[in-house]
Amino acid sequence: MRQEARRQRRKNRKKRNRNFLRILLLLFLVVAGYSIYQYIQGFDRSGSSNLDQFQDFKGASELPTRTNVLILGGDARGDETPRTDTIMIAHYNFDTNKAKVVSIMRDSYVKIPGHGKNKINAAYAIGGPELLRKTIKENFGVNVHYYAIVDFKGFPKIVDTIAPDGIEVDIPYEMSHGIHITLKPGKQTLHGEELLGYVRFRHDAQSDFGRVKRQQEVIGKLKDQAVQVTNILKIPKLAGIVNSNLETNLGTGQLAWIAKEFLSSNNREVESFRLPIEDGFTEENLGGSIGAALVLDIDKNKEALQKFLDDENEKSSNQ
Repeated sequence: MRQEARRQRRKNRKKRNRNFLRILLLLFLVVAGYSIYQYIQGFDRSGSSNLDQFQDFKGASELPTRTNVLILGGDARGDETPRTDTIMIAHYNFDTNKAKVVSIMRDSYVKIPGHGKNKINAAYAIGGPELLRKTIKENFGVNVHYYAIVDFKGFPKIVDTIAPDGIEVDIPYEMSHGIHITLKPGKQTLHGEELLGYVRFRHDAQSDFGRVKRQQEVIGKLKDQAVQVTNILKIPKLAGIVNSNLETNLGTGQLAWIAKEFLSSNNREVESFRLPIEDGFTEENLGGSIGAALVLDIDKNKEALQKFLDDENEKSSNQ
């Protein structure tokens, strides 16, 4: 009788295990199917991109402990010379789980290796992300390991997926020139196209300084939305939208690793910084094809940037 009872218990246990595996498999298939559906929906929704392909970026072959990613935002306009309205360095430290963002003013007058002195965004127009990487290293002593080029036409779709209810901002004055829409002053909730206009507007007394400030503001608010639990199921859909509007030499596994580390960390704050620093430049009209530019005190800005990127108790060296 005891042997029979033991056999029955083993049989019941095996049955429970089989049922558990069936449920697990069913859940996996549901999640996988949902993910594929969301990815395809995101890719179809975003449309195709005209981003150029750059194959000669000489950054890093694997993720360093302290990773710097060059983020470029602009318009992909077919055969026209590529432009970048946004130049940023996203810094992530895997030891401390600290994320930082550096915005570089596009009119910063710097030395471009092999091409004399010019505005920093000219480096991208001349030689793509690789020449911009060399320019940043030459002037500021910072190694950039990867790059990501974002086509601005994908920005509204990403915003509307992360924050379908919009992002609240306080518009100081009417904005319209050069952004194809009119934004009225006051506190408002903006959606994709409107928010794109908000971060790209530069035709006021603050010029690029105001635009960089607004970009950093919106990045912070989008980050707050992205890390909410309700957005986890949107990750496959976001991947579909992002992939068709993003060119990067970061692999899918590397992107997933950075996202996992950031989302699993208790420290989800993103510190921001701007180059040039407040007392590290003069505004000058250099004439010719250059025109108005920000002439930098290179040593002062280099020191300030490296101090910002170096966490406490770390040496001033880039991985």
